[in-house]
Amino acid sequence: MRAADFVNVPTSQSPRLAMGDVTKRYGTVIANDAVSFDVMPGEIVALLGENGAGKTTLMKIAYGISQPDRGTIAIDGSVADIDSPRHARALGIAMVFQQFALFDAATVLENIALGLPRAPMREIEFRVLELAARYGLQVDPAGRVHDLSMGERQRVELLRALLGRPRLLILDEPTSVLTPPSVERLFGTLQQLAESGTSIVFISHKLHEIRELATRCVVMRSGRVVANVDPRAQTESALARLMLGADPRALAPHHTLPGDVMLQVSSLIVNAVEGRRLDDVSFEVRSGEIVGIAGISGNGQAALMAALAGEITARSDAVQLCGKPVGHLDSAQRRAIGMRYIPEQRLGHAAVAGMSLEDNAVLTDESVQARLLMHASTGRVRAARVVEKFGVRAASLSQKVETLSGGNLQKYIVGREVLQAPRVLLVHQPTWGVDAGSAAAIRNELLALRAAGCAIVVVSEELDELYQLADRLFVIANGRLSPPRAPRQISTEELGVWMGGGWPAKQPVHATLTPAA
Repeated sequence: MRAADFVNVPTSQSPRLAMGDVTKRYGTVIANDAVSFDVMPGEIVALLGENGAGKTTLMKIAYGISQPDRGTIAIDGSVADIDSPRHARALGIAMVFQQFALFDAATVLENIALGLPRAPMREIEFRVLELAARYGLQVDPAGRVHDLSMGERQRVELLRALLGRPRLLILDEPTSVLTPPSVERLFGTLQQLAESGTSIVFISHKLHEIRELATRCVVMRSGRVVANVDPRAQTESALARLMLGADPRALAPHHTLPGDVMLQVSSLIVNAVEGRRLDDVSFEVRSGEIVGIAGISGNGQAALMAALAGEITARSDAVQLCGKPVGHLDSAQRRAIGMRYIPEQRLGHAAVAGMSLEDNAVLTDESVQARLLMHASTGRVRAARVVEKFGVRAASLSQKVETLSGGNLQKYIVGREVLQAPRVLLVHQPTWGVDAGSAAAIRNELLALRAAGCAIVVVSEELDELYQLADRLFVIANGRLSPPRAPRQISTEELGVWMGGGWPAKQPVHATLTPAA
């Protein structure tokens, strides 16, 4: 911490963070428009807004990643020019991002150590394991990040932030891939931190969580603060109206009779993916049906989706697509038959950083890939359709995909695949980090696709989402796949028990997942 950072004497009554008249532009787009925001010591403030409302941009400024075009920042009553994340950490600020900032080739322990003061690795490992056990954020310190699921990566980010003992903790969608018991433990942790004086900024689209955790909610819309309320005195509908400026779309009625089997999985056996190996997996999905798969992140979801999508291959007849054996075919060959895949990891898997929206629009279109140079305009047309239909907030079609907010990038990826009218669609975390209005729009699109005869597999850690969408539910837990249940036949409490592997042993088991050797 540098003496020049502070020009005032801190007082106990000063806000821990005070941002005044902060404005940030990206070209012609105004991300933050004269925003004033503060959080007091020991206060938990929720920051609520649509995707692209300016929430993350504002907090990136507070964390030193971006610099404001105008405005002031004060920490504990003293003006600070925060020019880097390192500087922010020195001031006691920690931030957990929706798009994780981890080195894939490094271990969990190495990633955590990079954000902490120098100390023996054995000491850091002890602290990591102690904190992980206390807060239910289990990780393997020796594991490589590239082998982790998105939920496990989020645990690493949370542990790294908590180990720094921050005075101000900024959390961007921290519960998006956590199970309900893990969310409860996290909230208990945050409340303990607040009681000890730590200030917390909680960015979330989950309105019930905001009402449960925060004592104040600042609502942003189109880069401006439009409301400052006590969320405990508001209904979820009222908060949604403040966020969107209108009521969110309701889910359309959906009643479709399942048709022919479109995806048949029979005794599927594959090698390890993210620390899991699939053994003897069998299930089917029919046209006009949505099969939902619940589970705690890291229990084999990634291995299953990779095998279904053709990113890893298997015995020819282990996977049948539209009646054809495709287990030996790669993802491009399966796309040519009518399969599309929306993976969990947005950048690097679903979209290519450094490429524009229009270039990313044609990445999964085989007919265009074959003649890409001859059809440069196709990408612009496709991208324009996705942006318009799915309400993606983008400055232009030539904008790099990584500059979109997390929610807008998700809408873009979902739209790209849905508009190709797939016969079978695999979706991993369809509304992760997406606001209520956009989540409803995405879910309605999936239901419309189902009504058109598409067979859909949805892997999600949002239980409410699975109950809204799925015709049949499975649970992956402890290396096994549960028997199927209709959503109306299993309560959330029972589903939670199943997520811990507690379904009746006498039930038939459709799949087994065992840790890799």
